[in-house]
Amino acid sequence: MNFLREKCNRSPEFARIAPFALYAVLTFLQGDFGPASLYWVYVVKTFLGAWVLWEVRPFVPEMRWSISWEAVVVGVAIFGLWVGLDGLYPRLAEAGAGANPFHQFGAGSFAAWAYIVVHITGMSIVVPPVEEIFYRSFLYRYLVKIDFRAMPLNQFHTLSFVVTSVLFGLMHPEDWLAGIVCGLAYQWLVIRKNRLGDAMSAHAITNFLLGVYIVWNGTWHFW
Repeated sequence: MNFLREKCNRSPEFARIAPFALYAVLTFLQGDFGPASLYWVYVVKTFLGAWVLWEVRPFVPEMRWSISWEAVVVGVAIFGLWVGLDGLYPRLAEAGAGANPFHQFGAGSFAAWAYIVVHITGMSIVVPPVEEIFYRSFLYRYLVKIDFRAMPLNQFHTLSFVVTSVLFGLMHPEDWLAGIVCGLAYQWLVIRKNRLGDAMSAHAITNFLLGVYIVWNGTWHFW
């Protein structure tokens, strides 16, 4: 813990990259240790991600939740877009069967519902700050200025706006087009509001609605 805080104190880049890097590595490892690891690695990832966010919080002042009508509209609209575009354009990677906890743990079982609660909580509360501080706060500004903190959050830069959003979309190869639009919308929110919190809230709304939709309709491939 002391090492992490000391590293964050010395490096503002590390404070914004570390949560994302940890999350990305654990995501890559899901399913590599047998079928059950698709689930337990996600649980570990969620709790570790939450812990790292808590540790870096004092060193990332822009990581503060904010809500606005624009955030709500964007969050709901991106959810509709993500679901509505599914299957309407070529994928960059084949969508798998996804993590169906009812298949793994038994229909209606406590373990299945516990996993669902952890998964939706993770994607709604942990993922938004992890990805927003990396993409919308750090990467967007770092591509323009090495001393990224000297660049205001509301400064528009066309190339960085596009590149960051495309990279965000490509990190979701099964839904890359929706991901690109999603990145553009969240970055627009940051620029419009001159703060990160609205994009975090919009991201949380999108992911929460998507999580409920997945469970309600059994569209596990989104996971």
